Amino acid sequence: MKLERIRFNEQGLIPAIVQDAQSKEVLMLAYMNEQSLKKSLETGETWFYSRSRQQLWHKGATSGNVQKIVEIRYDCDQDALLVLVEPKGPACHTGEYSCFHHLLEGEKVHAQPDRFQILNVLETIIAKREAERPEGSYTTYLFEKGIDKILKKVGEEAAEVIIAAKNRSAEELQWEVADLLYHLLVLLREQNVSLDAIMRVLSERHARP
Repeated sequence: MKLERIRFNEQGLIPAIVQDAQSKEVLMLAYMNEQSLKKSLETGETWFYSRSRQQLWHKGATSGNVQKIVEIRYDCDQDALLVLVEPKGPACHTGEYSCFHHLLEGEKVHAQPDRFQILNVLETIIAKREAERPEGSYTTYLFEKGIDKILKKVGEEAAEVIIAAKNRSAEELQWEVADLLYHLLVLLREQNVSLDAIMRVLSERHARP
């Protein structure tokens, strides 16, 4: 990124939309000035400018919920930034995964039906569970137990898929494949690999002669 291309406003600021690079959930909106943008690029973690305190602030400096920068993009007018990150904990000061966790009453999003939409929803929920770690959540339990437990569950569910298929039970197979997909998504989150990355690999393979 060439900083001379960035158009800061009359206060010397530019809005920065922060997005989870893996789940694609929008996490927060903050502002950067030239100094905080330079520090973000130098350190690989998000730095912003507080308009109320009129000073730089490092996301996660006190909470530990830092945001590792994957990529920074700017829009066609060069007056807004999109910061793709790997969040280490909740983005919101309330402890929520995303600052955008309220829905306006009466507002509905009329999206086209997507038979794979539940995978996107599940990926976001898993990211939210990893960040917030709510008590009593099975997903929280998996993340706290760590990679060995997650891998064990992936292996167990894969074996159960095989058994269900050998039993020629369509209902049993549906349940076991669903369990396997869930645990694979947990594994991908633990490894910081997005579902989009898997889709890209499949697309590249399909495109080969």
